[in-house]
Amino acid sequence: MLDIRQSPMGGNIHHFLNVVDTIYRDDPRYIRPLDMDISDRLNPKKNPFFEHGEGTLYTAHQNGLCVGRITAQIDREHQRRYKDNVGFFGFFDTVDDEHVARALLEHAETWLRDRSMKRIRGPLSLNINEELGCLVDGFDSPPVLMNPHHRPYQGGLIEKAGYEKAKDFFGWRYEVGELNPRVRKALQDIEAMPEIAVRSFSKKTLASDVAIALELFNDAWSENWGFVPMTTKEADKMAADLKMFMVPEITKIVTIDGEPAAVAIALPNVNEIIGDLRGKLFPLGIVKLLWRLKVEGVKSGRLIILGIKKKFRMHRKYAPLSVYLYGAMNNGGKQVGMTWGELGWTLEDNAAVNTGIKMMGAKKYKTYRVYEKPIVKE
Repeated sequence: MLDIRQSPMGGNIHHFLNVVDTIYRDDPRYIRPLDMDISDRLNPKKNPFFEHGEGTLYTAHQNGLCVGRITAQIDREHQRRYKDNVGFFGFFDTVDDEHVARALLEHAETWLRDRSMKRIRGPLSLNINEELGCLVDGFDSPPVLMNPHHRPYQGGLIEKAGYEKAKDFFGWRYEVGELNPRVRKALQDIEAMPEIAVRSFSKKTLASDVAIALELFNDAWSENWGFVPMTTKEADKMAADLKMFMVPEITKIVTIDGEPAAVAIALPNVNEIIGDLRGKLFPLGIVKLLWRLKVEGVKSGRLIILGIKKKFRMHRKYAPLSVYLYGAMNNGGKQVGMTWGELGWTLEDNAAVNTGIKMMGAKKYKTYRVYEKPIVKE
């Protein structure tokens, strides 16, 4: 018999965390995220998402074993912007069993319907500014920091429950190396402009640097599908999280005549060094993590934000800015010994960005899919 159990956010999530060991037991590519990170993200006292959102979580149990999990959540920032009565599901992981998957999704649908939502969209864990999508292509390589990994059957289980594709998002693999002539020219052109200044983030000024990044992110990404602005407190949490992992060489802030104009932030791919920790930082995991970060180093990264303020993006003179940022991040990665990185995600229909990434030599190697379904008759 299948038993679906509901738990409040911030409650006991032992089964919710550990079910991945059952689901991904035979998947050599899976890397279990740190339990502390997941617990904090699901804790209303620690995650500022809950200042504008609410949610619940469910686990599925069968024959004494936890076999699946899901969250259901509402983002009031999304509602304020779109007024579309769309709620979300996230953290969706299940064994290859249509009955289990359908039961979890139906519980999420009911919770959202009871709160006047008309459609459900996901996976978003917890909103579009966190982990996004169900992996539907690219199962042969491990997940990078803050991007999902799934078994090949999981997208199919979502579709069998009546969901349809809403949007695909691409992950691009970029090999750090020598820049082509076009990129080198962009570097020279931008650096020759006297009104332009470029610097890296600094741990001494991290709070103010992240505040600048917040301003630029909320402007540059505002026309993207599903965009929800990041709040000041979410930016503050980002600053706190960055303190341990930030590598200044792979961060850039560009100003034009002293005005913030563009930002790029990449992070070391800590997934590369936590696989054997099995989600546990204590008692010895934290020592291993810090040693590997500081001494052994990380050879890969993830570009999480790259954006140019709209007023400058439309200015022909500054057209090389995006290419410049990619080139500058390449050089920063090379400086700290990185050999490759994941760029993205990017929207499937953002032709300008995707074309630019291809011109840099990156290869599309993963596809993350977001699904949607009506939950009331329209």
